[in-house]
Amino acid sequence: MRSLGLDIGDKRIGVALSDPGGILASPYTIINCRDETQDIEAIIEIVSQHQVERIVVGFPRSMDGSISKQARKVEAFTRRLSGCTNVPVELRDERLTTVSARRLMREASPKRTRKKSRYDAVAAAIILQGYLDEKH
Repeated sequence: MRSLGLDIGDKRIGVALSDPGGILASPYTIINCRDETQDIEAIIEIVSQHQVERIVVGFPRSMDGSISKQARKVEAFTRRLSGCTNVPVELRDERLTTVSARRLMREASPKRTRKKSRYDAVAAAIILQGYLDEKH
């Protein structure tokens, strides 16, 4: 079962896809946020193109577990996304995924080839991989 991972921010949405067997998550792309309707349409297009059967959205809780302002935004976006697709959408705690993504990218590539926005897709892959690992 192919799954899609999302790391939703104010400026960009990181997107990751699993392999068709639902074992391995990989960074896929970045959606530069325009307006919510266009952002949701872009996600639905990816879901359709890749026959995605589940969407996993990173839920940015505060370190103490409380629900932050950004978490409320993500929750509202996720509700609207759910209303636009028949594909199940799940929230998943994403604390420290961006930190992990930056560390992985720093270790994997020389400074001159790194792009800040790629962190978002790597963070989405970390979120999705955690979900896939739990399910297997």
